[in-house]
Amino acid sequence: MENKPLSGWLIASDIDGTLNTKVRTLPKRNEEAIRKFVYDYGGHFMLASGRTIESMRAHFEKLHLNSGLAAFGNGAGIYDYQQEKILWVQYIDEKYTAQILSAAKKFPHAKLQIITTDECRLVRPDLAAKMLADSSKLRQVKYRNVDEVPTGDWCKVIFTGLPHVIDKVDHYVTACNNGDRSNLMRSSVASFEVVAKGTNKGVAVMKVAQYLGIDQEHTAAIGDYFNDYEMLKAVGLPACCGQAPRGMKEIAKLVTCHCNRGAVADLIEYIIAHHANQI
Repeated sequence: MENKPLSGWLIASDIDGTLNTKVRTLPKRNEEAIRKFVYDYGGHFMLASGRTIESMRAHFEKLHLNSGLAAFGNGAGIYDYQQEKILWVQYIDEKYTAQILSAAKKFPHAKLQIITTDECRLVRPDLAAKMLADSSKLRQVKYRNVDEVPTGDWCKVIFTGLPHVIDKVDHYVTACNNGDRSNLMRSSVASFEVVAKGTNKGVAVMKVAQYLGIDQEHTAAIGDYFNDYEMLKAVGLPACCGQAPRGMKEIAKLVTCHCNRGAVADLIEYIIAHHANQI
């Protein structure tokens, strides 16, 4: 295989609010830059999203990526779209499941969504929760009581509700987690997500880098919100979109334009300009 200038690089990108615009369209500038990075320079590009395997599929197919690897469920697992199989997945353990169920009972106004590899389980869903579940493209099962929900195969849990309610859920679960937030994340002001202990986008991205034989210093990632925080901390070149919160910008080595204008293209152009002839 031809050794191209950036064949030893891996870029991981969040999807919503990063790769896509705020209205979930893919800027042409991003699409063209990714193809240039992959096919002209030989780089590896992967998706790393809170989305499910099926809801990421259209993005993978549109981009025609050279690698089929993607991190789903905010790092809960790695899927290979070329081989059509899960390469790695980390389920939430029973002890931590009990803490999540406790939070669901303590804050009944928060809606609970449990994501497995092939199912979306909804507890007390409202219209907003139902719309979020529809976007997962998974089979939906509804429950009236949290104690009825099967356990043991949870990839990710999402609490949704009014911001002040989600703030309380966040505080409670963080306390149960002894203050460790590495597997806890705010995907918006109205949602709070949980994956297994020791799991996040950063862990998944570095597993992919290891699988591809890419050094940490030649990894880059871009995101727009705190569910991308651990991913940015893990890579050699962390970048965030221009609209990202201050806390994200503080750990980024590169702050790009707003996602609506092609933030991923900014990152790719930076890597080409500064690193294409250094490997």
